[in-house]
Amino acid sequence: MIELYYWTTPNGHKITIFLEEIGLPYTLFPINIGAGDQFKPEFLKISPNNRIPAIIDRKPVDGGEPISVFESGAILLYLAEKTGKLIPASIRDRVEVLQWLFWQMGGLGPMAGQNHHFTQYAPEKIPYAINRYVNETGRLYAVLDKRLSDREFVAGEYSIADIAIYPWIVPYERQNQKLENFPNLQRWFEAIKARPATIRAYEKAEAFKEQAISPEQARELLFNQSANTVKR
Repeated sequence: MIELYYWTTPNGHKITIFLEEIGLPYTLFPINIGAGDQFKPEFLKISPNNRIPAIIDRKPVDGGEPISVFESGAILLYLAEKTGKLIPASIRDRVEVLQWLFWQMGGLGPMAGQNHHFTQYAPEKIPYAINRYVNETGRLYAVLDKRLSDREFVAGEYSIADIAIYPWIVPYERQNQKLENFPNLQRWFEAIKARPATIRAYEKAEAFKEQAISPEQARELLFNQSANTVKR
């Protein structure tokens, strides 16, 4: 049984999509980041960076003590290796998946996150910052669109790379992007959106919709941290 510590963010959606896709049993534990649940000592034991998602695998493949994992990319890789699903066995195909998984983790996620911050949450609208991250998000969309010009999914077969990327495209309007400008990406996006597992994953998020955080809460709890936050 997998324990999933989750909230309704793109990184949280990655894990519910994966678990729904392969049918691995899990229990969902909401971590309301607007209420500061991510700072509770019991959560920090499994996610020391005070970020969701995190998991505890109560039945790891080695039969030993439970294993906890934080960071969404690491969780996807762990679960794919545990189950042998949504990651190729051959080294060449596996490298393709891992390249695009890390492209999302190191590129699309952070850049789109900064896009969200400066366009939605920053108390001062800074044109340079907004243009910088909106343009970079668009560049990354174009990279993905070009990649998808001759293949159905980013690494051939549907994989954890697609699952990692998709939730970061869902808020494309907030990122000041238009999918019609990226036809290959749009086709890929609509195909994943229609998958039953994706539908089920986003339906689970509906239960927490009323607890969505405001920009003011986000500034206080998510964007007002320092070294002292960790030390105290």
